[in-house]
Amino acid sequence: MEARIKAFHELSCDELFEIYKLRVSVFVVEQSCAYQEVDDEDKKAYHIGLYEKGALTAYCRVFPKAAHEALIGRVIAVKRRCGLGTRVVSLAIDTARECLGAERIAVEAQTYAAPMYEKLGFVKRSEEYLEDGIPHISMILK
Repeated sequence: MEARIKAFHELSCDELFEIYKLRVSVFVVEQSCAYQEVDDEDKKAYHIGLYEKGALTAYCRVFPKAAHEALIGRVIAVKRRCGLGTRVVSLAIDTARECLGAERIAVEAQTYAAPMYEKLGFVKRSEEYLEDGIPHISMILK
């Protein structure tokens, strides 16, 4: 398994295409959410991918949110419930601290995934809410 951590301007056209293809297939098509999946945060983000035999198997992005705070988002794994999400989020935590100087790291997690984030040290900081019709919870890692 190969990890790639790149700022937006470092991504190749093929890498960006594979990232967007995966994100849209899951967050727009599979979850039936019509929203602006590709946004300006992508340009500020570090893009973290796990690749197996050249194929993107897990992905997330991390970008500055506020002073000394970063936000992890768009967390997805092709194969679910086998540790790929935990691995890619762990890399995002390291990237937030090392590259962004983050003291706090936030995530707007789909509620079903909260236990994974809790195992990584995140704590809930909101009640459950709906975002694009999907239950979410705000969490923070200090």
